[in-house]
Amino acid sequence: MILGLAGVAGGGGLLLAVSNQREPARPDAEDLLPLPIGKMGWTLTDHLGRTVRPTDWIGRPVLAFFGFTWCPDVCPTTLSDISLWLDELGTDADRLVAALISVDPERDTPTVLADYLSSFDPRLTGLTGSADQVARAALDFRATYRRVPQSDGTYTMNHTAGVFLFHADGRFASIIDFHEDRRFAVPKIRRALG
Repeated sequence: MILGLAGVAGGGGLLLAVSNQREPARPDAEDLLPLPIGKMGWTLTDHLGRTVRPTDWIGRPVLAFFGFTWCPDVCPTTLSDISLWLDELGTDADRLVAALISVDPERDTPTVLADYLSSFDPRLTGLTGSADQVARAALDFRATYRRVPQSDGTYTMNHTAGVFLFHADGRFASIIDFHEDRRFAVPKIRRALG
């Protein structure tokens, strides 16, 4: 219930106004965080054509990034950063799942993802699916994306640009911001590795 004070026209007094309207609900902070991996319900296809579910990732720390292969700058830059992080981690990186989840299933088939990822660290996995499957994954991660038409009849995609980091037990650990300095990103990953 919203309470307010209002002046009374011409009378100089105050009137207490009561409204049955409720204040807009504010989401709990937990509603803004990604679900734990074990509570996610998406199913996607990797760049080799295999079905992947979140339960396949339990027991390994996860780096997950939403992007698309036609991305002109943010995605290749982030995937290059992830490749450098994995390289700096050495053999510890073999314990991680590192995945690009495409927000452009119309163009990003498993074959397209495989070709695109060949320019980056071979430990990176590409994931795609139907529009509904990708939407479910984005919802579970609390990621956003939107198709943006271009004047030439093509389109691009706006999307969450951070890298989601999870502990091996599936708990959310952190976001690594777009182009975050390696001096800060790699220690975050090491903490998730335990």
